[in-house]
Amino acid sequence: MAEFRTRVEGERAYLLRYASLQLRDRASAEDAVQETLVAALAGEKGFAGRSNLRTWLTGILKHKIVDTIRRASRDATLAIEPLAELDDLDALFAADGHWAERPPAWTDPDASLEQKQFFAVLEQCLAGLPAKTVQAFMMREHLGLDASEICKELGVTSTHYWVLLYRARVALRDCLEKGWLRR
Repeated sequence: MAEFRTRVEGERAYLLRYASLQLRDRASAEDAVQETLVAALAGEKGFAGRSNLRTWLTGILKHKIVDTIRRASRDATLAIEPLAELDDLDALFAADGHWAERPPAWTDPDASLEQKQFFAVLEQCLAGLPAKTVQAFMMREHLGLDASEICKELGVTSTHYWVLLYRARVALRDCLEKGWLRR
């Protein structure tokens, strides 16, 4: 029990980053992570070890995030606070626009996706987008929700939803090309 608890608590920082990207509200993200940790510790017997602990916890967190978004859309407008300052992104690059610390070569795309530097740039790119755009993108790509459910949760039309996804993808492509792919 103590070992499992230590392993679960060791994933808190990762889960908080993940929740913060989706919810864009530190307090809501911390609440969702706390609920996830409590559920995981209460359901220790449900973790059979067939998957990675982080994967299992992220699955629980996804459900908590959806619950939080639903609750927020029913109760009030989601409070937005910036995740990072522009200076944080600027610190990754030299004055000439190249990486301050060059990431390893991208020889295997699957392995590159797991690199911490890529996710740091992705987080910074997402932080620069409008809240509804990020929510639509994350609900679609990370939470795997379908268009009708996302439209309902965000209170947007189908057309507006597709515009949000298009804008998110274009902005992320541009940001990632500048910050990750061009060296």
